[in-house]
Amino acid sequence: MNQRVLVLGGSHFVGRAIADAAVQAGHQVTTLNRGQTGTDPRGVTVLRGDRTDHQTLADLFHGHTWDMVFDTWSGAPIHATVAAQLLADSCHHYVYVSSRSVYSFPLAVGADESHPVVNADPRSEVSDDYAVAKRGSEMGILDVFPNALLARPGLILGPREDVGRLPWWLRRVARGGPVLAPGPMSRALQYVDARDLAAWVLACAQERVGGAFNTVSQSGFATMGSLLKAVHTVTKSDATFVWLTPEEIESAGVQPWTELPIWLPPDHAAGGLHDCNVSAAINAGLRCRPLFETVVDTWNWLSVESPDTTKHIRAAMGLDPEREAAILAAHLA
Repeated sequence: MNQRVLVLGGSHFVGRAIADAAVQAGHQVTTLNRGQTGTDPRGVTVLRGDRTDHQTLADLFHGHTWDMVFDTWSGAPIHATVAAQLLADSCHHYVYVSSRSVYSFPLAVGADESHPVVNADPRSEVSDDYAVAKRGSEMGILDVFPNALLARPGLILGPREDVGRLPWWLRRVARGGPVLAPGPMSRALQYVDARDLAAWVLACAQERVGGAFNTVSQSGFATMGSLLKAVHTVTKSDATFVWLTPEEIESAGVQPWTELPIWLPPDHAAGGLHDCNVSAAINAGLRCRPLFETVVDTWNWLSVESPDTTKHIRAAMGLDPEREAAILAAHLA
């Protein structure tokens, strides 16, 4: 059934994937963004405005109604809260792409959606704590739309990934030479391709599914070994992997997740990000494409568009080349 869809954002990564999926499904899609970065998907109606200007937002929404609204906001919660309030009488179903970062740490292995969440304020104007900002946004939206769908993905990969995790690995391996590889090779990973996340939230919204869901693959769907093997194959690199244990990496002072993107040691406080219970999302229809397809498509995007994925607002990704070389030299000696 053709639906009227509003995507708040719609020009970057997950928002863009949702807008693209909705257009491909034949829906009438409207996006809202400032038009200063990113690109608008083909086939959408574009509203230009800064969502942090609440009067402008009210003016842009006036006279419109939508069957489904999708929001991926990760800034100050007040702006997600106000957007939901302004849409209270003109939207049938609300979807918020949140994060598993909203769960309190340490994040237990096997935790499901009942795991405790961080304290937050839906009226907060502060955005310096990502977990608190996401949880505050959840709360503000739920106050207005109690049956809102909260997707909590954690690690998201795929084309247009602006955080730069998989892009860093692809570019590092393509550069060749000895590569510091974080072990063990069997370290299980959980992630979701942005396009699979988009397809899932769109399908759930059409069925008016509500509640919180951990929306990533099952643990072990991929491993660090299978990920780096796919990266090596796709880039056709002459790189050689030097696998270090978590203990060796810790001893060298290397930071997981940021300096070695995607990877977390099994005993890390956030280790549950790669081992949580996703049965609710799987039962609700979440399906994940093969890892190799995600790696191929991301490499093709990087090769064609050459985007700058090194300056994300939350953190710069990747290990400094000179530091990596020094660590490997000491290890191999």
